[in-house]
Amino acid sequence: MTELRDLSMMARAVQLAWRGRYSTHPNPRVGCVIARGDKILGESWHERAGEAHAETRALSQAGTAARGATAYVTLEPCSHFGRTPPCARALIDAGISRVFAATQDPNPSVSGRGLDMLREAGIRVHVGLLAEEAERLNRGFMKRMNTGRPWVRLKMASSLDGRTAMASGESQWITGSESRRDVQRLRAESDAILTGVGTVLADNPSLTVRRNELGDIGAATEPSRQPLRVIADRDARTPPSATILRGGKVQVFCASSTLATAPAQDLAALGIRLKGVSWKDNGIDVSELLDSLGEMGINELLVEAGPTLAGTFINEQLVDELWLYQAPVFLGSNGRPTAHLPLETMADKIEWTVQDRRQIGDDQRLILVRR
Repeated sequence: MTELRDLSMMARAVQLAWRGRYSTHPNPRVGCVIARGDKILGESWHERAGEAHAETRALSQAGTAARGATAYVTLEPCSHFGRTPPCARALIDAGISRVFAATQDPNPSVSGRGLDMLREAGIRVHVGLLAEEAERLNRGFMKRMNTGRPWVRLKMASSLDGRTAMASGESQWITGSESRRDVQRLRAESDAILTGVGTVLADNPSLTVRRNELGDIGAATEPSRQPLRVIADRDARTPPSATILRGGKVQVFCASSTLATAPAQDLAALGIRLKGVSWKDNGIDVSELLDSLGEMGINELLVEAGPTLAGTFINEQLVDELWLYQAPVFLGSNGRPTAHLPLETMADKIEWTVQDRRQIGDDQRLILVRR
């Protein structure tokens, strides 16, 4: 029977798991609490891939007091040997008598096996406590395991009249410094950042995480880690001198026929990874792109692109979350739109539901999902 203290302990485990939001890539974020009654004996979270999992660290704190105690874990304990030993076995060996797992692991190499191992050892297992909150921790991991594709966030910065730049292309800066710092956290949370070659040529962005702008995020970070930068570039037009090619790994998706060309070979000589994918009349085949990124282990993709690529993601209903930073300015009717969308009538309108709305400095940040 679930009691109020069980809810409290699992809520604490979820809170701990969020501390790894910027550092666990590509592993899921997991928190664990070991308790007896209302007393916490040990608690921890998974901090970095290759390091001890949340259960192991919490058990280490609890020591011999863990025998007969209850473990609260946000994700099913693993049952297989990877870079670390299986956590289900660690819980069994520690003498844990009861385990609450918020969610079952969708990873085919686990998927219920850890829970079965615990039950076979005589441990009472409960699944589903605060499941929705725990799933929110690992939307990207869950989606990739279930569909083979990453969770897609499309980030836009616009004026009140829905413009992202002046007609000349001038766009720095529409939003304020507080919004730009917020975007740095969004980048740090992502496994990869996607843009198009048009943005590379027009803005020469770095698309890196500027750690001096993160501020006090109250969580672990991996100082040397930068998200994978991904460029949709059919003809390999990205200049070898482009800023985005420095400061971390870069993946270019081009047309298959481009791979043998001199521009592509010039990029390859710099250590840039290139892959040929299909292209349509309106640009890259984004479904094939997402499949490829899923195969690469990308859980969370942030799209920071121009109106063509942004419009493709929206039109093909491939955006899981839209993050819109709206500045209190007008850029005029000649400014560039947020997205190119072939809409003709009111019946064609694309509707969104606001999940979160808050003030970021002088700007407004909206997080939306498609209706």
